[in-house]
Formats: sequence, C-alpha cells, structure tokens
Amino acid sequence: MQKIKIHYRENVTSADQHHVREIVSSSGFFSQDEINIAMELVVERLKKGPESGYYFLFAEIEDRVVGYSCFGPIPATLYSYDLYWIVVHPNWQGKGIGHRLLVASEEVIKNLGGQHVYIETAGRDQYKPTRAFYISCGYAEEARLEDFYAPGDAKHIYVKHV
Repeated sequence: MQKIKIHYRENVTSADQHHVREIVSSSGFFSQDEINIAMELVVERLKKGPESGYYFLFAEIEDRVVGYSCFGPIPATLYSYDLYWIVVHPNWQGKGIGHRLLVASEEVIKNLGGQHVYIETAGRDQYKPTRAFYISCGYAEEARLEDFYAPGDAKHIYVKHV
C-alpha cells in the first residue's frame, strides 16, 4: 500500500472557513451549533492571528483540504494545550490521515512549548470509534464526567505527554 502524500499548512486563509464547514458538516457527528463554533474559531484566528489562542493545521492532498485540527494553550497553565478539533473528511477516513494529522499537530504543539495535550469527547455510542482512536494514538483517559452533555452522555477527557 502506497503512503498518501500529505502537505500540512498552518496559515489560515479566508477559504478555510468553507473548508472547515464542509469537513465538519460532512462528518455527520456535529450539531449546527457545533459547526458554528468550529467556524467561529476560524474567524477569530483570521481576525486576531496567534493572539486568538487558536492554532490550526490543515491536511492537504493534491491541494485539497481533507482534514484539519485546531488547538491552543490552556489559559493559566504553563505547558498544557487543548485539542479542540480534529476532523477528517469522510471520503478520506480509514487511510491513516487522522493519525498522521494528530502526530503532526502534537509536533506543532511541542514546538510552541506544549508538553501535555488534552482532548475531550462525548460518551455516546457514536463516539466509540473516536475514543478508541485517541487511545490507539497513545492518549490515556484521565477523567470521565458522567451526564456532562446530557443524561447518559459523559464527557471523556484524554491526555498525552508530548
């Protein structure tokens, strides 16, 4: 199997508003409110640059954005970062792109001075593959907050030292 060549891009352009909307919407996982939040983070980064506290990494294959991550330093911590979003377009899932994007994101975080990456996700059955993905990438479940999002929908918090 030939490894797919991925180009990673950190700079955010106005076209990325469309890319993020398309990728997040196509996943089928997120509500309209969550899609709007993803879009707001792009707009905030475009307006304020690094001062926004939001960093992006776009995965491109043949000049097409197929996935992205968004992360940033956790306020009032020295070395901790939140990974807010990591999404790969469904047409490109199952090809190792998500894993490679996460590793590349961790490298950017490390270069920014980060030492710990925190990820949170929902406890619904729909997110079982997501939780398994984080564990397969070396993250450990640090906490579970029962009924956080809704009755029966826990918040799972994962962490990894990078």
